[in-house]
Amino acid sequence: MPNSLPRVVLVRHGETDWAREGRHTGITDAALNPVGEAAAKQLAGRLAGGRYSRVWSSPRQRARRTAELAGFGGALEVVEDLQEWNYGRYEGMKTAEIRAEAPDWMIFRDGAPGGESPGQVSDRADRVVARLREAAGDVLIFSHGHFLRALAARWLELPLAAGAHFILAPAAVSILGYEHGNRAEPALIRWNEK
Repeated sequence: MPNSLPRVVLVRHGETDWAREGRHTGITDAALNPVGEAAAKQLAGRLAGGRYSRVWSSPRQRARRTAELAGFGGALEVVEDLQEWNYGRYEGMKTAEIRAEAPDWMIFRDGAPGGESPGQVSDRADRVVARLREAAGDVLIFSHGHFLRALAARWLELPLAAGAHFILAPAAVSILGYEHGNRAEPALIRWNEK
């Protein structure tokens, strides 16, 4: 694939205690735990050599700290639309706890009571995609698991619900781009690399 068109490098933040426990962490400003800090530092070597025209981060400290430890704190631009899904009443809960009251619940289909709907998250992702399509060079993004999965689905012009199929580990790196050097063919180049 020719490298003439910009690529988008996605980085999920490093591990937090709540992420390790499987708790939905949206608006809670959880800090990286020691494992997450170590993984964020290792990202520096994995991301070195990239020529990024922009470096964007969610406003949440776990994403910003991951960017800083990876060596990109000085170039960081906070983008509000990159924050994690607002889980509303489900904030801090584990999926099993949520399914005790809503047995077939899926965030990508059902959203969160008192939080964001799939349509609202899709709209945010679409705003980010529109900005990315205008980028003159590669963009590096530090954000969150569910939001980055939503972003990938919308980049690929799939319904938001398709994001449910893109598993993303803490401190994983993924790349979005284009097939055949054609902006009309958005593609997934790499996914969930640790």
